[in-house]
Amino acid sequence: MYLIHLPLKLSQEIRKTPVPKEILMPLDIKSVWEGMEECQRLGLTKAIGVSNFSPRMLEETLAIAEIPPAVNQVEMNPLWQQKKLREYCNAKGIHITAYSPLGANGTKWGDNRIVECDVLEDIAKARGKTSAQVSLRWVYEQGVSIVAKSFNKERMKQNLEIFDWSLTEEELERISQLPQRKGFLISSIIGAHDLTLQLDDEI
Repeated sequence: MYLIHLPLKLSQEIRKTPVPKEILMPLDIKSVWEGMEECQRLGLTKAIGVSNFSPRMLEETLAIAEIPPAVNQVEMNPLWQQKKLREYCNAKGIHITAYSPLGANGTKWGDNRIVECDVLEDIAKARGKTSAQVSLRWVYEQGVSIVAKSFNKERMKQNLEIFDWSLTEEELERISQLPQRKGFLISSIIGAHDLTLQLDDEI
């Protein structure tokens, strides 16, 4: 799987962030997607997709695509549920992969809000699970694939122990009512420029 990582362009290679406003430009989706399609045609990748794309960006891509994106990889977890984006992608046959399903603690943008969420902790305690397992199970039950990261062997094992049980309708309803807040902001990494702030509002 070969992905466009962010819907923007840098005019030069960078070694650190944030970046100067002058090297930041909107993505020329037509030429970039044509290059992605050529990679697939040449057999350099099995499939192509995007990451951090909104419905508008996907619509723009689909309008010029001969090969539609197979995947849109986005931040998704119980505290950023991406309901409208999931509905759009389902209607268009674009699979969603969820990154930061546990809140990306330890990154520039992440924190402990998932594993320390009271509702998830209550459900976990009642089920004999961890709040991380409840979060991963919720994401899995939405029909998306998961990118979870851990260097801890015990937590890696726990992350795989989500397939032999299900959340109840009541538990799903409680999770659906959680306040929503995006964790990953492009502006927090690339810099607070007009383009990045506009993208953060959209995705």
